[in-house]
This record gives sequence, C-alpha cells and structure tokens, in this order.
Amino acid sequence: MIKIRLSRIGSKKKPFFKIIVADVRCPQNGKFIEKLGYYDPITKNLKKKFYISENRINFWINKGAILSKRLKNIIKQNKSC
Repeated sequence: MIKIRLSRIGSKKKPFFKIIVADVRCPQNGKFIEKLGYYDPITKNLKKKFYISENRINFWINKGAILSKRLKNIIKQNKSC
C-alpha cells in the first residue's frame, strides 16, 4: 500500500518536514518514491511555511495512495489561508 506522509528532516527542536510518497512498510525517514513538497511549522512567513505539488498529489491519489491524518489536517488548514 502506498501512503502520502511527512518525513522529518529537521534538527532537535527545529522541525522541518518533507512531504513524500512511500510504501507503508518503509520507515519514516527511509526510502521513498517521490518528494511532493515540504512543511515548515516554525517559520512565520505563510508563503514559505507550506508547499505541495497539487498535480502530483492528485496523480498519486488517483493511483490509490492514501493521505496520512496529519497531512490531511495540514492541507485543510493551509487551504483557508
């Protein structure tokens, strides 16, 4: 099964996340299929806080990929901004 989820790459107390497509059996920071964007919860600049390739998200969802719960919430919050 394929999942679209977050992968943490930030250091201690400075989180930064890649939005990736990966097999559910791979570890959080392990092998992934494709990078779709990023999420930076620390920054104050709203334009640099969140980026996602909507075309690629729709492509993977049509192929059967599932969004993680946390990523669904992040996308929902940033659609309203």
